[in-house]
Amino acid sequence: MKEVIRLTDIVKNYKVGTQVVRALRSVSLQINAGEYVAIMGASGSGKSTLMNVLGCLDTPTSGHYELNGQDVSRLDDDELAEIRNSEIGFIFQTFNLLQRNSALENVMLPLVYAGVRKDLRLRRAEQMLTDVGLADRVGHKPNELSGGQRQRVAVARALINNPAILLADEPTGNLDSRTSEEMMQLFSSIHKQGNTLIVVTHEEDIARHAHRIIRLKDGEIESDIVNPNPKD
Repeated sequence: MKEVIRLTDIVKNYKVGTQVVRALRSVSLQINAGEYVAIMGASGSGKSTLMNVLGCLDTPTSGHYELNGQDVSRLDDDELAEIRNSEIGFIFQTFNLLQRNSALENVMLPLVYAGVRKDLRLRRAEQMLTDVGLADRVGHKPNELSGGQRQRVAVARALINNPAILLADEPTGNLDSRTSEEMMQLFSSIHKQGNTLIVVTHEEDIARHAHRIIRLKDGEIESDIVNPNPKD
């Protein structure tokens, strides 16, 4: 199976005043194409820092991060931005949608940055919204959509560039339990289509949908286990 992510001895330190906080301590892991992984840990465990490194939102203090065979741990800000737009789909707890734009315009945005011509942008965005069950909501703005529908728009936007990995940060944090379950069913469907899915969560119920669960504690990997009975 093709390896998508390889982290080798990743260290991330932050300076807070005169103190140095060791957020990640020599983290090494591999994730293959098509895996569904949950990253768990309590507040302060390092899971958010690890997500930022995986998503090329931050660079490690030391160590190497290879994404699709490319060492991205030493790229500059412009190069990282290009990697984020082409290789990584993000889904955030707060949706991060542009409030004045329609669902269709929000989903098209990564294609604008990628330089895709307008007719193709429209066609692909409409298809993606149809795929997540929002064919009848393409013209609606975020404030005209429910929380679950806004998150589906965010999922469609994250998938629009066919990224190497889909990275979800607490994706159900602002959703009620029924809508959360619907969202996880959508994630399971996305995974079954062959996408590589990484969910960062503190909720056991959400992590149980993943096929592999990595737990962090004090900046280190405490356990990395295969989930024998994923909740589909």
